[in-house]
Amino acid sequence: MDQEPGTLLREARIRHGLSQERLAIRAGTTQSAISRIEQDRGSPTVKTLAELLRLMGEDLVLKLEPRDAGIDPTLIDERLKMNEAERLDYGISFADQVIEMSPLPKREGWKS
Repeated sequence: MDQEPGTLLREARIRHGLSQERLAIRAGTTQSAISRIEQDRGSPTVKTLAELLRLMGEDLVLKLEPRDAGIDPTLIDERLKMNEAERLDYGISFADQVIEMSPLPKREGWKS
């Protein structure tokens, strides 16, 4: 979320020309409760924030987006198509490459 809940609420309230007191009356709460939310001295639930915004004719829209983890899922799919022995061989080969590329000194008993 780019903005804090209090900032979202305050900007919407000002945009609609409402005082904290007027919004509080609409919401059936106190002006001090609205003030605490706007100053981020309290964390309103998503439901509370959505209701306060709804009272001003606005909707709170939350959405989920997949996060790019930097992993190519097609590579995972390729590995899962391998049987256990193939995956083990692949893993050992990959580990050998990492060891070869490592700037650390080689340990006795490791492949080189």
